[in-house]
Amino acid sequence: MVKIRLRRVGAKKQPHYRVVIADGSAPREGRFIEVIGTYNPRTDPPEMQIDAERAAYWLGVGAQPSEAVQRMLDKLGIVAHAQAAMPEAQPAVSVPKPEAVTEEEELPIPEGEELGEEFEDIDLGEDEGLGEVDDEDLDESEDED
Repeated sequence: MVKIRLRRVGAKKQPHYRVVIADGSAPREGRFIEVIGTYNPRTDPPEMQIDAERAAYWLGVGAQPSEAVQRMLDKLGIVAHAQAAMPEAQPAVSVPKPEAVTEEEELPIPEGEELGEEFEDIDLGEDEGLGEVDDEDLDESEDED
């Protein structure tokens, strides 16, 4: 699942975060797909910058924001922007399923064709040397060694 979350990039005791799109199984400072903003909690008031267009896109394709990012998106009004930009859900078009062939029914064979005509001319021949093996044959082969 794709998540929108914070990635810590600040030095020791000086937190600074990037708002990133990342796979849910990736670690906090691990791989990410895209950086869409920054968050600096050390300023008064905390500084938040998020690309609203990219955030709306990722929310539209199903990315789940973390709790902290959700609060940031609410404060900046991006969630309302994303919901307004999303088109109305269109009703799903139902496609009829093909009917299954039961055992009683047989598929029609086209006229003039019978099954196996192309294999009639093949000569399979006799399998020489591949017959049944007797216990005596096994004993003889062991004695030859």
